[in-house]
Amino acid sequence: MGRIKWETGGVFAFYTAINAPKFSKPTKPFHFKKEGWFGAGTDSLGVDKLAHAWDSYMISELLHARLHEKTGGAAGDATTAALIAMGAMVYSEMYDGIETTSGFSFEDIAMNAAGILFSLVRNTVPGVREKLDFRLLLTPNSNFYTRTGRDHWAQQQYLLALKLSGFRRFENSPLRFVELHSGYRVSNFTHKAIARGEMPKGHIFFGVGINLRELFFKDSSSTVGRVAGTALDYLQVPYTAVHHDY
Repeated sequence: MGRIKWETGGVFAFYTAINAPKFSKPTKPFHFKKEGWFGAGTDSLGVDKLAHAWDSYMISELLHARLHEKTGGAAGDATTAALIAMGAMVYSEMYDGIETTSGFSFEDIAMNAAGILFSLVRNTVPGVREKLDFRLLLTPNSNFYTRTGRDHWAQQQYLLALKLSGFRRFENSPLRFVELHSGYRVSNFTHKAIARGEMPKGHIFFGVGINLRELFFKDSSSTVGRVAGTALDYLQVPYTAVHHDY
C-alpha cells in the first residue's frame, strides 16, 4: 500500500470532499436503509446500483494500474488494489448513514463488492482483460449532461462488452472489430415522461458494437493513443452500437 499512498490518499480525499456537504444539511443518527435492487419501487430502477458497481470497479482498476506500474507487476497487486477500493467505498457509504433521506445500504455495498470482484478477476485470470469490459454508456440529452436527478440516471446505461479480438481464432479476422454487448438501461424515467403518463421501465438489452480500440488505437505508440485506448475499455461511445431491449 505504501507504493500508492498518494493515490490511496487521493481516493479517500475525493470521497471526503463529495460527502462533506452532507454535514451542512439536517442529519440523523447513523442508521441503515433497505433500498432494494431493480424493482419498480426503487428510486432509480437499479441504475444507481450499477453505478455503484462501475464506480467501485473504476477505483479498483485505477489503483491496480498504478500499483502494477510501480511494483513491476508484483504478486498480489490486484488483491491489494481491490481491498483498498473496498475500504474506500465502505468509507463513502458511511456518510449515507447520517442522511435523513438515505441510510447505509447493504445493497450498495454488495454492488460495490461486485464491481471490485470483477476488477480482481479481470486482473488475475489470464485472458479476461482482453475479452471482457464493463462500461458506462452516457447518452447526451438536451443539456448534454445532467449531474443529478432522474435525468442523470436516465442518461446512464451499463454494459458488458465481449470483444472478439480477445479470442485467438479471430485475431486476423475482420470479426476482431466486433463486440457483443449485454446491459441494462431505463426508459420513461424522467419527470417529463412521467407527466405524460408513461410508465418507468427497466430494460435488459443485447446488441453488437464496434471495437474502437482495436480499430484505431491497437498498439498505439503515442501517449494520446494509449490514453484513448484505455478509456475505451471503460466508456462506450454513444451511437457506435446497435442495442435491442428484451
